[in-house]
Amino acid sequence: MTIIGALMGFLLLSGAMSALPAYANAPSVPPLPNYAVTLTAYNAVPEQTDGDPLVTASGSFSNPEVVAARSRDLKDELPFGTIIEIVGPSTPNNNCGYGIVAPIVGYRVIADTMNARYTSRIDILFHTDSNYTMKDGKVKNAGTILGICNGASIRVVGYIDITYPSRLPKTQRELARLVTL
Repeated sequence: MTIIGALMGFLLLSGAMSALPAYANAPSVPPLPNYAVTLTAYNAVPEQTDGDPLVTASGSFSNPEVVAARSRDLKDELPFGTIIEIVGPSTPNNNCGYGIVAPIVGYRVIADTMNARYTSRIDILFHTDSNYTMKDGKVKNAGTILGICNGASIRVVGYIDITYPSRLPKTQRELARLVTL
């Protein structure tokens, strides 16, 4: 036992242990899942929804402050209640308007489902009155400005139980408090 103690003392005093990287003993944390998607938007109006525009496929209220829909092919990866962070397109030549609407995107909760014809998509729910006046003087809704953003990505940052629709956060502030980065 004294040989081991002496050896450890020698290693500590000689600085040999400092050659190890600082993270050598850190517990490994699995990375949060990321998904490449096409990003689009919708409004809670009959023309853009199925059935009752005020109720999502999860049974939650269609809250444009926090709701997003996912294409059906992503249902296993992004079940209802998944909190996502959206990152705009990575390609500089993408003509979508993500840069304009990014300040109102925030975190989103997957609480709705898109039409079966779409794949690898996230659809952000915007207020019908989220309007912008463009340089030409025309007023456009945030969903129209966003358009179709290819090359976007999302990152899973948490989960909430929305079995009871009243558990869906009502504001971005409430949702941000639930993020588990």
